[in-house]
Amino acid sequence: MNSEPEDKLWVLLTGASGGFGLEFAMQLEALGYNLILHGRDKSRLQLTHNALQHPDKHICMQADLSSRKETETFIDSLASYAIKGLVNNAGFGVWGGFAEKECVAQADVIRVDLLAPVMLGHALIPQLKKNHGFMINVSSLAAETPLPYLATYAAVKAGMTFWSEAIRAEHQGELAIVTLAPGPSPTGFRDVSGAPKGKGNEFSTPAKEVVSASLQTLNMGGGYCVPGWRHKLLWLIQKLTPRFISLALMANYLKK
Repeated sequence: MNSEPEDKLWVLLTGASGGFGLEFAMQLEALGYNLILHGRDKSRLQLTHNALQHPDKHICMQADLSSRKETETFIDSLASYAIKGLVNNAGFGVWGGFAEKECVAQADVIRVDLLAPVMLGHALIPQLKKNHGFMINVSSLAAETPLPYLATYAAVKAGMTFWSEAIRAEHQGELAIVTLAPGPSPTGFRDVSGAPKGKGNEFSTPAKEVVSASLQTLNMGGGYCVPGWRHKLLWLIQKLTPRFISLALMANYLKK
């Protein structure tokens, strides 16, 4: 699925196999970008590739970002590509009581959702700056408050938001960085995480609207993006509710 890099600029999109990844791929292609589509599942990644209007303009690369060795090899494989944009979209969560869930899976959440973006960002920022490029980091409103039964995911997304916002300040005027913080969206996250049906549906916002909002923020030079009025309402509720109250409410609400 790979091709020669040729003399053109690329946007690397991690987690392109579905959900926000598929929507990012379609909207970025519509803006004229050449895409490096990353995923772990070859067949699902190929579906995204085939869904694009001009698949011959884009390439696919496989890598398991939960493996440090594979992540390092993946980064090495990007050396011959002139990269203008990085979308750190790959991620997943594990729903359930922390002590009851397998430790390996929760450690993988840390590796995929935070460590891999940090490694990719560190490797690519010099090139992104050289090419007057951008970075979009997909965080979550889960970063705004501790979440019982999604403890590791919320902690990791808090790390993603803080890291993304910090490097945005460091590179102000040099590199456009968007910290995207969506709430519930129909992306397949529930199926992967094992989340119960119906939780948060009242705040659900379509993936198309979420991705579009992040690109609008990018067009304005970057920033912290909470997409759609439903997610903005949820963000406001989180900000106004004292932590000891939100912890008790969320523990009761999120328990299966």
